[in-house]
Parts: sequence; structure tokens; C-alpha cells
Amino acid sequence: MHQWKEIKTIRSKVHLGGGASKLAKLKKNGKLSARERIDFLIDKDSPQFEIGSLAAHGLYQEYGGCPSAGVIVVLGRINRRLSIVVANDATVKAGSWFPMTTKKNLRAQEIAIENHIPIIYLVDSAGIFLPLQNEVFADQQHFGRVFRNNAIMSSHGIVQIAAIMGPCVAGGAYLPAMSDEIIIVEKTASLFLAGSHLVKAAIGENIDNETLGGALTHSAISGVADHQAKDDVHALQIIRDLIEKMPSPKLAGFSKNNPKSPEWNPAKISEIIPDHSWKPYDTHVLLNHLVDKNSFNEYKKNYGKTLITAYARIDGWSVGIVANQRSQGIHQNGEVQLGGVIYSDSADKATRFIANCNQRKIPLVFLQDVMGFMVGKRAEHGGIIKDGAKMVNAVANSVVPKLTIVIGNSYGAGNYAMCGRAFDPRLMLAWPNAKIGVMGKDQASKVLFDLQKKRAEASQNGPLDLEKIKADYQHQESSLNAASQMWVDEIINPSETRKWISMGIELANHNPKSKQFNMGILQV
Repeated sequence: MHQWKEIKTIRSKVHLGGGASKLAKLKKNGKLSARERIDFLIDKDSPQFEIGSLAAHGLYQEYGGCPSAGVIVVLGRINRRLSIVVANDATVKAGSWFPMTTKKNLRAQEIAIENHIPIIYLVDSAGIFLPLQNEVFADQQHFGRVFRNNAIMSSHGIVQIAAIMGPCVAGGAYLPAMSDEIIIVEKTASLFLAGSHLVKAAIGENIDNETLGGALTHSAISGVADHQAKDDVHALQIIRDLIEKMPSPKLAGFSKNNPKSPEWNPAKISEIIPDHSWKPYDTHVLLNHLVDKNSFNEYKKNYGKTLITAYARIDGWSVGIVANQRSQGIHQNGEVQLGGVIYSDSADKATRFIANCNQRKIPLVFLQDVMGFMVGKRAEHGGIIKDGAKMVNAVANSVVPKLTIVIGNSYGAGNYAMCGRAFDPRLMLAWPNAKIGVMGKDQASKVLFDLQKKRAEASQNGPLDLEKIKADYQHQESSLNAASQMWVDEIINPSETRKWISMGIELANHNPKSKQFNMGILQV
């Protein structure tokens, strides 16, 4: 899968943050980089699962870009306790908050809330990026939502620890202040609502930043900080010590057996997907590379064949799989159906299967390679809208954890029915070849071309370029654009799909709270 090489190349550049010179400046000032801080914090023998590494890729170019949205988010174990770490990258605009920075921080908090795991903030930020303040400050999902989430997590008993490792100013000062425990680093860290220059301008008081809001001030005078650290390493060790003394978490109790390797090699799973997204393949073959050997039990195998529904185990975890079947010429009731398209019978099957998994407390894994719902006279007369609505209803009201991987196409309402981002999967992941859009490139480009052609004719503008329209749409539907906009949490190597699913269910297993599944008036 050639796209994975491209993603790896981009990611290696992103990992440099603001560049080698700025990383060197941090080191000269006695500070660790955001990624070095995380590496110290996470157990050495524990894998790290990064969330949103490609967030904001290609955005904000007029301001020099914002690699990884200026903040690093990683899932991993700290003294064996699964946690999520949020670290400002001071090499990217001094850790300022861009619109995507806010979105990424809120996503990290959402993961902590949904899965009831500790969240660690490594604060090193100059605050809101002022040229874009109108896109960051005042709306429901803007900067203030972070503090609202701080309060909600505290009330739910979700541990929040903040280490102030650099500047922390203005509204951003409330993030650590609203955490459960605060660590502040000597000399390099500061915390105040207004810095010394603004204090001078506002009230005429002459004071330096260290006296105003340095480590000694907040540890010995204001009492805002709970721990004073001599340097970054000391602060991180305090966090590890605090996590080590936490009690073991209560678990939801999802079923797990000893893991078994798949029947076929997971490292070769990418070879199943054709180079062109419209070419068919047998999804059953792909699943043989993904699920534990001899664990696959298909539900309604001979009915609604354009969707595969099955009970299985992945890395020992019991899962319910809903996957689009991409085989060519699927025969159902004397009709040849199109692979990757959801018909009434397949929607009905999926709805019933989702209900079963909710009844039995089995997490759901959605593998998206969907062209959308079937259209036309026969489909409409057969009630495709109602059957599709039932499936969407079941996905929306599902109370078991949901994990979604876009392994190919994700078009139209198929994205919704197969648990797209709007339906709150615990993790939403994509393979490098993934495409997400209202419709395919060729169809969309033709519609857009026709619309623009009519406008051009009306205004007597020059000729239009269909190929440029196609190229623009192709970028919009790409996995890279989806990751940049955080429509997906991460683009992953297909060979690591099992690891991500296993970690996702382990993550969800940390929240023992359960709700009753109810589809409302749309009965199965």
C-alpha cells in the first residue's frame, strides 16, 4: 500500500514540530521537548498510541503552519495504568492554541470522559493564537469547553494532573487550576492571568514574571500549585509517582480469552485491498487476516450479503463485526447486488445484529468500505429509507463501545450507518487508502462541474477545468485531509489494526458504567 510510505514521510516531518532549531533552543534552556516528556512519562515497555498526529496538516500556511495542531496526544500506560497525555508543543508558535488545537484538546478530554481514564496535561503554552481568536474563544466547542470538561471530569472522579512546564497565561491558567493536582517547574514555568507587561499597562505595578507567578510564588505564597519540581524530569517523576499510588480501576468486564494469531498473516492484510477503490475484493479474506483463528461465527450468512455481521475475537477480545462486503456480483433472492452498497435486507440484518451485541455486552467493530445505500425505484419501493433509518437508529442508540476503521470508501449516508464520527465511536481510525465524502470523486466532480458550468455561462466567464475540480475533490476525500480535520483520530498501518482494536476495547473496558439499549419508536 504505497500511501502508507507517504504518510510515514509526512509524519516524520511532523514529529519535528517547529523544527530542529527550535528543539535545540528548548534543550539549551534546560527543557525537554513535548515528545521527550511523553517518552519519559509512558512506561518503557508500553506501546504508545498517538491521537491526531496529522491534525492541522496543510492548514494555517499563512502563519507558517501548525504541525500536529501544536499539541501531542498519546494513549499509553503510566506505571501500568492506561492514561491519556496532552502535551503542548512549545516549538510550534510557543504552544499557542489554534482552532485545531482546541479541537484536538477537546477530543483528548472526550476520550478520558468516555473511558474513565486519567488525563495528564503537560502545559507549555502562550495561550490563544490572537490572529484567530474569533475561531477559538467564544463558541460552544471553543476554548471555554476545555474548562467545562475539567469540571465535568472532576465531578465524575476522572483524575486530572497538570504539570506547568512553561508559560501558562490568561484563560489558559484555568486548565491546570481546574485540575485535581498541579505541579510547577522552577525557573522555566509561570502561571498568571496577566503577565508583567500587561500588569504594568493595566494597573501600573512593576513586577517581574517570576515574582508574579513563578514556581516559588505558587508553591509557597498563593498555594495554587501542589508540588514544586526542580526541572522537567522531576515533574514527570512526580506524575509517575502519583499515578502509581492510584487504586486499580473498576472494569466493565468485556469478555477476553487468551489471544490467538489470525489464520493468515496480519502483516499482509494491506495486500487484500486493490489499488483502485472501485475494484471488488472478498472481505471474508481480509477478516481471515484480522480475527483470532477459529473464532469467526457469521450471523445470517446467507441473508443481506452486502454486509457481513459476525461474532469473533480480536486479540482475545470478544467483538461483533459489521463489515461491508466488497465482492462482485453478490446474489441475493435472485438479484445481483453491488458490493459495498447497503440494501434493505443488509440494513435489517445489521440492525438486528447490533441489538444482539448490545443485549450481550459485546463491543462493536465497524469496518467501513461503503458506497452508500442503494437507490432507484426497486430500492425506494422496498422501503430502503425506513430500513436504513432503523440501522442508523440502532448505531446511534448502541450503548456498547464502538470502534470504526475506514478501510476503503466511506460515502454518503453509509458513513453514518457504519458508525462515522457523528455516531461517537470510541476510536475512529483510517487506513491510508481511505476516502470519506458525500459521494465518489467522479460523480461529485461531474455534479460540481455542471453547476459551475451553468454559473460560468450565466456570467460569461472563461472555460472550466474538470481535472482541477477532480483533483480538489480527491484531496478533500483523502485520508490525509480526514486526519488533518480530525474526522478520524489517526491514520494507521493496516498491519497494526488488531493492536489498535485491542487497545480500543481495553480502553473502553475501564468504564464500568452501563446503560440500557433502547431504539425508541423505531422498533426492530
